Amino acid sequence: MRTRRYPAAVVALATVLSLVACGGQREPDEGGAGTDGGRLTIATGNTTGVYYQLGGALASVISEKVEGYKATASETGASVQNVQGLVAGNYDIAFSLGDTATDAVKGQNSFKQVQDVVALTRLYPNYTQVAVRASSGITKIADLKGKRVSTGSPNSGTEVIARRLIEAAGLDPVRDVTAQRLGLPESVDAMKSGSIDALVWSGGLPTGGITDLTTSLGKDVKLIPITDLLPALQTKYGDIYAQGTIPGATYKQPADVATIIVPNVLLVRKNMPDELAEKLTKVIFENKDRLVQVNAAAKGITLETATQTDPVPLHPGAKKAIDSLK
Repeated sequence: MRTRRYPAAVVALATVLSLVACGGQREPDEGGAGTDGGRLTIATGNTTGVYYQLGGALASVISEKVEGYKATASETGASVQNVQGLVAGNYDIAFSLGDTATDAVKGQNSFKQVQDVVALTRLYPNYTQVAVRASSGITKIADLKGKRVSTGSPNSGTEVIARRLIEAAGLDPVRDVTAQRLGLPESVDAMKSGSIDALVWSGGLPTGGITDLTTSLGKDVKLIPITDLLPALQTKYGDIYAQGTIPGATYKQPADVATIIVPNVLLVRKNMPDELAEKLTKVIFENKDRLVQVNAAAKGITLETATQTDPVPLHPGAKKAIDSLK
């Protein structure tokens, strides 16, 4: 990934992602930009995840609706990597889980120092989805002891919450499970082949990779409830974690599944010009229907919750946009 930084105004961006369905990583083009135009690169996530789908749709919307700008979505390992790349100047906009973003602005856990990032808006909630082979005997996180488990891509938000869940269940994520640090496509393939017993995924509903898994394996795979661990997570990490429900119909499961949710945020660097941040935030809400068409998770993006990004500061340009739209 080529390094980019904002010059006198703003920087970075790449060619428009015309069809979200097209896969593969897209490298940003060379070039700089001022507040009146340029190229933007959006850090997303795994190709079968919601970040990647919505990131592609957002890139198209920006390219069409924000005069003078062209944007592209890049496949990444997701949250932690996205924040690191954003601060390094490799990306201009980044999707992130709220717990990872909290760590970033506090300079803790995955981040050794405070990261200069701010939010454009709160997005939809991510649902923690723990899929297990029906024959594995796993009914709760504590049952992962001695099992082969995909804990998500290295430096992803999924990996963060997977490790926290395992620890909350009284297990050591290194010694007590055979952790496989796989992206979602690789995790799904490993479940299909039987080379792992379970996978943890944090994503919107529905997530394409999980739909593929449950459709392919049918009754041989199931989602398990994990809300017994919510009190322990809230005690240690706060109310960033909350209770949620995965409707049975989402993945053709026999019943709803109680789970843990965490909000997503859309991040930029602090030095993004106010005018650009305002334009980008407005275009999200003015074209929300376009995002929903790509994935229903975008229905969770609302003006009512847009400013609820604490402890991540809201960009002043974004706040101006949200206030004007209410």
